[in-house]
Amino acid sequence: MSINEIIENFELLEEWDDRYRYLIELGRALPPLPEAARTATNKVQGCASQVWLATSIKPNGGGGPVLSFEGDSDAHIVRGLIAILFSLYSGKGAQEILAADAVKLFEKLGLREHLTPQRSNGFRSMVERIRRDASAALAAVS
Repeated sequence: MSINEIIENFELLEEWDDRYRYLIELGRALPPLPEAARTATNKVQGCASQVWLATSIKPNGGGGPVLSFEGDSDAHIVRGLIAILFSLYSGKGAQEILAADAVKLFEKLGLREHLTPQRSNGFRSMVERIRRDASAALAAVS
């Protein structure tokens, strides 16, 4: 699902209970993360729940590297946040990833004021991890 579709769906849902359910549905639609990817290297630090994020990088000539992501969490809402991040970032070029502002999107969706501070911090930790991976991928081709 595209990030624009997710934004539109959030705008259609006026009640926060409906938005929470939608967030959980997004998380349920994530493909399962292979057990082999649940490593210490893929574990995201700074999240209250268990979160794993695996990054695949493919060269794309002059366009720079393209990053794809797989992930999982033991918390339903966090899985939904991961799904939103993947809609924004996965399959995109490293430069496009670095240019996208996920925290602004998080605020636009109204998530900031409706999630606990720990979840908000965890979201930022996931964003930082994705951005670090994109920076590292760019540095590796320079």
